[in-house]
Amino acid sequence: MSLEALYETIHLRKRPEDVAVLIQDVLDGQLNEEEIKVLQRAVSSALRYTVWQYTSMLEQFAKVVGAEKQVNKAIELFKLDRSVVVGGYDDPKAVAAFIDKVSPMIHKNPGFNNYETDRLNREQREAAGLDISKRRYNKLFRCLRRLEKKLNILIREHQKSFFQRTGKHAFAEDISREDFMSDINSACFIAYYTARCNLRSEFTVNGQQRPYDEIADMLLKRCQEAPQAANWWAISQVYTQPVVLEKLTGDQQGVLLGKWTSLLEQVAGFLGTLWAQNNFNSATMVVRPGNDSTTWNNTAGAWNKARDSWINLLYALGMEFVLDDVCPGKVMRLIAADVAAMHYLQGSRQDPNIAVWNRLPFPWEVFSGKAACSRSRVEAACKFEGLHPEKSGWIAPREHGVVTFRATPELVHGVTISNPYLAKVLKQHKYFSGKDVKPFSPEQN
Repeated sequence: MSLEALYETIHLRKRPEDVAVLIQDVLDGQLNEEEIKVLQRAVSSALRYTVWQYTSMLEQFAKVVGAEKQVNKAIELFKLDRSVVVGGYDDPKAVAAFIDKVSPMIHKNPGFNNYETDRLNREQREAAGLDISKRRYNKLFRCLRRLEKKLNILIREHQKSFFQRTGKHAFAEDISREDFMSDINSACFIAYYTARCNLRSEFTVNGQQRPYDEIADMLLKRCQEAPQAANWWAISQVYTQPVVLEKLTGDQQGVLLGKWTSLLEQVAGFLGTLWAQNNFNSATMVVRPGNDSTTWNNTAGAWNKARDSWINLLYALGMEFVLDDVCPGKVMRLIAADVAAMHYLQGSRQDPNIAVWNRLPFPWEVFSGKAACSRSRVEAACKFEGLHPEKSGWIAPREHGVVTFRATPELVHGVTISNPYLAKVLKQHKYFSGKDVKPFSPEQN
């Protein structure tokens, strides 16, 4: 049962401490004294052992709002039986199938929604055998038009959600229950490392927490101690470092390279669209009013995660020569103006990675073939800005060490709050959100 609960966490956003408790249950009696000591650094901060046993932070990624309202309205207006809907309202394929089924009822072609050119006039309606008034026809046409608009929004929101999740925990959600359950040590590493990858960004000038900490390192070493039993394919879905990739077969490495290449292609197209829709300051990457910084940063995270994994796999396969011709750069995240100001007041100069980013063509232009960016060009840009091309991760696998475990802070829009109940109240009143704050009323005190 504990292993089942552990599997469910890779589809959620549990705090690493609470995943560590499940790992403690799963590995009961199997850890040595030093391993118990390491794991306890996280377990001691788990909700199970705190006074309030509560967190104000959602334990799952935000769900996409489905088309239930629009579908129900169509069912009402077209006087349909509810069994006509197959699948969920939040599933774009199910909604598209519903539209394809209903549109012929008024002889409407899906995707053709122009009021002037795509509606049928009286003669056309009579010829089609539609014995309904113009008013009712127009009402049904508008209903389907709105539903198709919602479908387009639904597709985009699912894409945004997918990029956010893969930017955090890579292909964790692709791991089957069977693969996860095949080895207990692999399962524990995957679950804990995924939880660490899912940590929220903090409002800080000191950098974000790195996911690979001393507990993740201990759990991976347990897999290395029994390499034949470990499921390295499952582990590689979340952790594409050389120590894992070298355990895969050539075919497995090739399949994984294909997955990451496909993701790069998808993310590149979406980044190009976002760039065209916003007025970003590429020179500083400081957020401007009206910028969709959340979507941009989530998608940039997906690009950089995919790019790192892609480069790791090229080296693992001995195909790093590909970078001689095609070496798209990293994508910089947007920076809050107050964080940039704090850096400036502390005497910090601009991140040299931003300067390198400005010396290279945009990655989506490179990936689409509109611009060329080779390894030599990236190397030259890095050296000009004083960055080591390999160690900075621009042209070679990024090396990382083992960081010390730090308890997950209670956050409200990135700001650390000491108490989860206070955090919940501050969040409800829109503190730190950048929106108008709802002041506390006397009745609430």
